[in-house]
This record gives sequence, C-alpha cells and structure tokens, in this order.
Amino acid sequence: MDGARTASLEAWLATALGADRVAVKGRNKLSGGAIQENWALDLAVEGGALAGELRTVLRTDAPSSVAVSHSRVQEFALLQCAYARGMTVPRPLAVCADAGVIGAPFFLAERVEGTAIARRIVRDRAVADFGPALARKLGEELAKLHGVRPPQAALAFLGEPPGDVVASRIATYRRYLDEMDAAEPVLEWGLRWLERHTPAPERVVLTHLDFRMGNIMVADGALTAILDWEFAGWGDPREDLAWFCAKCWRFGAVERTAGGIAQREDFLAGYNAVAPRAFTPADLAFFEALGTVRWAVIALQQGHRFHAGGEPNLELPLTGLMVPQLCHDLLEYLAAEGADD
Repeated sequence: MDGARTASLEAWLATALGADRVAVKGRNKLSGGAIQENWALDLAVEGGALAGELRTVLRTDAPSSVAVSHSRVQEFALLQCAYARGMTVPRPLAVCADAGVIGAPFFLAERVEGTAIARRIVRDRAVADFGPALARKLGEELAKLHGVRPPQAALAFLGEPPGDVVASRIATYRRYLDEMDAAEPVLEWGLRWLERHTPAPERVVLTHLDFRMGNIMVADGALTAILDWEFAGWGDPREDLAWFCAKCWRFGAVERTAGGIAQREDFLAGYNAVAPRAFTPADLAFFEALGTVRWAVIALQQGHRFHAGGEPNLELPLTGLMVPQLCHDLLEYLAAEGADD
C-alpha cells in the first residue's frame, strides 16, 4: 500500500468513521490470506465516536482470490450478521465498494489479540487443560450462527437455499471433478457411497462453511474471534459441525477429534446447550466423509490452478499434494461406516 493509496484511504476513513481526520500511524501486512489479503492498520482518529487510537484490520482481495469467495461487501454483511447475533467476531467498522480508494473493495474491522495458527494451538502444552472449554465455547458460537434462518433481507446475495443441501453439494463436487477431467477413483467411489447413504435432511440454516482451527483466533487458551466469513451460506448445520471435527482439520492431533483440541463430545456439548436441535457424534459421520471429499476436491482444484492454469503461487501445488492423504482418510471413514458398495 503506497503513499498515494494511504492518503486516499485516510480521506475515505475520515468520512466513513464520522471523524474530523484519520491518520494511518502503522501498517503491516499479516501472514496467511491465500484468498484474501489482510493488513493491520494502527489509526489515529480525531473527532467522532471512535476518537483516539484504533487498532484495525483492513481486508481486501489477494491476487489469488477465487470466484466462489464472497465479495468484501458481502463478507462484511455476514460479519455484521454474526456480530448482531452476539458471536465472538471482530467488530465490523466500515466497508468500501469503491475500488478506486486503494485499488480493490475492502472492509475494516477492529483488530483482536491472539493467534489463528492452528498447529501452534493444537501443539500448545496446555491444550489438554484449555481445549475442552474452548471446544464447548466454539460449539455455543456455532449454535448462535445456526439460529439464523432464511430469508434474511440483508443476506439476499446468498440466493435461495438449495432444496436438498446434500444432493446439491455432491453434484457440485462431482461437477468440479468432471471439469478437471481428474482420474480420482477413491473420490468417485466416495461420492457414489454418499449418494446412496444420504441421511434425512435437517433445517436449512446460515452456515460458516469453513469453521475450523486456522480460522479461530485464540489468546491464552480462550476464543477471541471467529474469522474468514467469505464462504458462508445456507446449508445443513451438520456440515459446520463435521467440518470442525474432520480428521483433515486436526492438524496432526488426530486423537483429539474436535479440531485437534478436544473431543467431539466436548464440542457438541456446547452446541447442544444452545441449539434447539441436538446432535450426536454418530450424526456427524456422514458429513465428515462429505467434508473430506470437499477438501480433496478443493485441493485438486488448487493444484490444477498451478499446473494447468499457470498461477505462480507455490501454495497451490503444495495444497494439491494433500489429495492422497485425504483419499486415505476418506477410505478410513467409509470403512468405519461398513462401506462395501
């Protein structure tokens, strides 16, 4: 972010925040963000309700952003919805749809303390102490989100919810495989098994669709923020619950079945204490398999973007290398379910 764009941003922020003047005193590009780009901005605000020092994050598009991600204006609306539900998310401050200000649309939110580096969290020596309570808290948070039902005027951009969520997901993943012309017999078999064993549908709710360690900010073992809302949409509540518990998101701590920090029972205890509909670990088995297929297909797409699309981003082929492990995980899930067809 060069000097001209900083000056443009300062002028825009003064208007957006209802201030007399805003100065950017510090800026630092944050790590991560393969799909979105995040900047830590320290602001000096003169006048208005937010006068004083303000620690913020500016979130805008990264060069490798993907089409299925919501726009920053849409993600801001989702963040506002979560904040209004009393969820632990960064306070949304302002959104700009005008690409002329810094070169792309962006939004601004308050910066919170903590780390979202999942491997650091699950390997913390104190995780056995703080993990179960953190998992229960995350379950409670997810239940708040799942209390949002369609229609919602502010979320009209999400469109109509699918008539059959699971069938829609399976059809989408199959189409993605066909578009890549990828020979992945384990995934094809997994998709066919999922088609033949689809559970009864649940009520459609607002789902985060990337609720996992890595998108959870933690400080001293406590939740400080749920991040990255760019994929949220209408879905089955079991999708979010199972995505958090899937083996691929335990970051090596496979014995701790809820995000690598605790057990499924801890996570579900928090969720079931708040949600009107209770679920058991058995309710998640199908959706953990479905989530594994989803992540494997995404990993294939990322590798394809590098090898066939020519995108010069090393993270893309490295993600593609995850596919064999994900296929192995899928076979383990299906074997546990007694799959023989």
